[in-house]
Amino acid sequence: MTGPLSPVSFTGAGSELSAALTARLDEVEEFLDIAVTQTEKLPNETSHHLLRAGGKRVRPMLVLLAAEYGDSSTRDVVKASAAVELIHLATLYHDDVMDDAPVRRGAQAAHEVWGNSVAILTGDLLFARASLLSAELGVEAVELQSRTFERLVLGQLNEFAGPQPGDDPIEHYLKVLADKTGSLIAGSCEFGLLASGAPAELVPVLRDYGERVGVAFQLADDIIDLTSDAQTSGKTPGTDLREGVPTLPVLCLRRAAAAGDAEAQRIVELLAADLSSDEALETARAALAAHPVTAEARAEARRWSDAAVSALDALPAGWIKDSLAAFADTVVSRVA
Repeated sequence: MTGPLSPVSFTGAGSELSAALTARLDEVEEFLDIAVTQTEKLPNETSHHLLRAGGKRVRPMLVLLAAEYGDSSTRDVVKASAAVELIHLATLYHDDVMDDAPVRRGAQAAHEVWGNSVAILTGDLLFARASLLSAELGVEAVELQSRTFERLVLGQLNEFAGPQPGDDPIEHYLKVLADKTGSLIAGSCEFGLLASGAPAELVPVLRDYGERVGVAFQLADDIIDLTSDAQTSGKTPGTDLREGVPTLPVLCLRRAAAAGDAEAQRIVELLAADLSSDEALETARAALAAHPVTAEARAEARRWSDAAVSALDALPAGWIKDSLAAFADTVVSRVA
């Protein structure tokens, strides 16, 4: 397994290209710091909180890669990269409030420091800054952000509502992931093409790729929540279980239990019990991680990754295509 994602995840360690992308990503980082700066102390502190906690910067990197199909040197590409990361950061502030998550990226979640209201307002503030950057890129960028944001919210609402009677829970979950995660990763690719003036015929190809790799990315996160340690992932292992989030391993477990799997039935009972204590959570987490459904979920993540690579068949051969394919592979083999 590989470690956290980085430019090396896309291009190969030690390559000149990786160094160039790292330098370009440094520009984005500097731009982000300026973009979230506020004159008042509290909003400035809260806006910088998760930004300074770090992160993989996957979405900006995809913007930079997609922009290589056009004029990647334009300042608009940096703005587009910052816009998609601000959208992502804003959703994290909101998600942590809804999930009551205590830790994000190895730091206290914003709502743990300042309370729910401040965390929600900070997310709104970052959305506003992202919108300003999109407006500077033109009407098409504003439309793209609006469509993406709509899907993000609909995905969250559909997750909250759960599957309707007669719906397949796993199909419903995959649709939620496509909206909540796939939409912004696909949007990142499209932002890169738009900001760089790349050929319009590349948009549906990279949008399809982004949707699929986004689902693979989130499915891999489901596995990481079960199998990694807090120091590596920056999150408490089993957080999704404690919060009752129906991840793919859990959904597969329920299906196995309904089919008569006695061990799955036992673990379902563990998950249904009070998981507020660390000991109870660890017992349930370890049992689920050891059950074959976790390997089944990992295989499903790999299928989505392979489908993302297949979507690239329409692209011309070259380092950009190879880098996108390498990223799709890396998202399902990482440990954080």
